[in-house]
Amino acid sequence: MDLGEHYSSRPVLRKDIASRQGISERYLEQLINALRIAGLIKSARGPHGGYILARKPSEINLCEVVRALEGSVVLVDCLDKPDICRRSCRCAARDVWRKMADAMESVLESITLQVLVDMQMGKDKSSAFIYNI
Repeated sequence: MDLGEHYSSRPVLRKDIASRQGISERYLEQLINALRIAGLIKSARGPHGGYILARKPSEINLCEVVRALEGSVVLVDCLDKPDICRRSCRCAARDVWRKMADAMESVLESITLQVLVDMQMGKDKSSAFIYNI
C-alpha cells in the first residue's frame, strides 16, 4: 500500500517504507522479493533508485498481492491438493470451504490497490478530527 500511496512520485527507498510502516528492513526485503517475483513491483538502481509498482495501483487487485505474499487464498489444503485426503471427493465440508474460498477470492479481485489507498486516505483524514475527553 505504501508503494500505491507514492506511485506518482519517484521510486521509494526500502528504509523509508520500513520506517513509515513500522517494520524491519529485513522483513520488508522478504515481502519485496515476493512482490518482485510476482511482477507487481520493480526495482530501480542508482542515486534515485528504490522500488515502484510495476503497474498503476488501479490495475493491481488485492488477490494478486495476497497470492504473491501468501500463495493460495484457500483456507484448507484439500482444495488445492485433493489427493492429500482420501475423503475430499465426497466431503460436504470441503464444498463449504470451496464456497468460502471463492467468496474471498471474489472480494479480493474486486478491490484494487488504488481503492485500498483511497480508503486509507479517507480514514487518515477522518482520524485527524477525533477528540477524546
